[in-house]
Amino acid sequence: MELVPHNPTDGIYRATDDYVHAMEVRGAERLLFVAGTMGLDPSGAPGADLAEQLDLVWNNIRRILASAGMTVGNIVRLTSYLRDASYAEANGAARVQALGGRAVPTTAIVVGTLVSDWLVEIEVVAAG
Repeated sequence: MELVPHNPTDGIYRATDDYVHAMEVRGAERLLFVAGTMGLDPSGAPGADLAEQLDLVWNNIRRILASAGMTVGNIVRLTSYLRDASYAEANGAARVQALGGRAVPTTAIVVGTLVSDWLVEIEVVAAG
């Protein structure tokens, strides 16, 4: 599988270092669409704060990917749903750390969550 980032510069705003406008996936045999994943522990309880929920959400994503024989290196698209816009910086830092600095197309959306204790939800698309 080959990943080809596309960051046009003519007539469009510049992508930041942790983001690409588009990712072309060549030669992938499988696609995995991961539902919005929350920062819940194995009993279903949310982490006590944003940092704990971000840690849990990325651990949960890694477990889901592993169940399909994939890793975070297979992620080709990511959408974050944040309860509050003030969570954007911490969410971005957690994403950069989880992906080892690899930039993928990403979107962050501020939403009301179904349960007020859920601070962040992340869905990904992975290819392999």
